[in-house]
Amino acid sequence: MSVAATLERVFVAMGANIGDPVAQLDAARAAMDQLPETRLLACSSYYRSAPVGYVDQPDFVNAVAMMDTTLPPRLLLHHLLDIERAQGRIRAFPNAPRMLDLDIVLYGARVIDEDGLTIPHARMLGRAFVMLPLAELAPEVEIPGCGQAALLAARLASEDIAVLRAAMPA
Repeated sequence: MSVAATLERVFVAMGANIGDPVAQLDAARAAMDQLPETRLLACSSYYRSAPVGYVDQPDFVNAVAMMDTTLPPRLLLHHLLDIERAQGRIRAFPNAPRMLDLDIVLYGARVIDEDGLTIPHARMLGRAFVMLPLAELAPEVEIPGCGQAALLAARLASEDIAVLRAAMPA
C-alpha cells in the first residue's frame, strides 16, 4: 500500500441471486482480495434475503466485506464495477436479478454525494441484508450522522433474512 495515501477502513456490500450466488460472492471476495493498495480483512456470514423492489425473482445471498485501502473512493468503485462486469453483471432495470452487486456502503467516516457515488450508501439503513452483516463485522462502527451499526441493525432484525453460511476468515 502507498505510504503517502491515507489508509481507510471500507465496507462493501455484496449480493447475488442468479447463477450460483454463493460461488459468485466467493469469487468476488477473491477478486477484492487482489485489488491494488487494498487488503481484505474479513467477510461477514452469508445471509439469504428476500428480493426488494422487483420481487418476482429468486432470493438473494448477501454479505459485507471489510477492507483497508488507500485507493480513493471513485477508483475503488471503478475496480468494484470491473469485478461485477467480469462476473457477468448486466444492469437490465432497477432491482433486477443479478450475478453480482458490489456497493461501497462506508468509506471511513467520509460522507460523499457525487454523481454515481453516495457514501454512506443511500438505502443501507433500511436494508437488513446490509445492516445485519455490517453489524456482525463491526458492531461499533459509526454510520456518519446516524449512529452505531449494531443499534441501527437491531431495528431491522425482524425482516425476512437468515444466515446461510457462517463468517469465514479473509
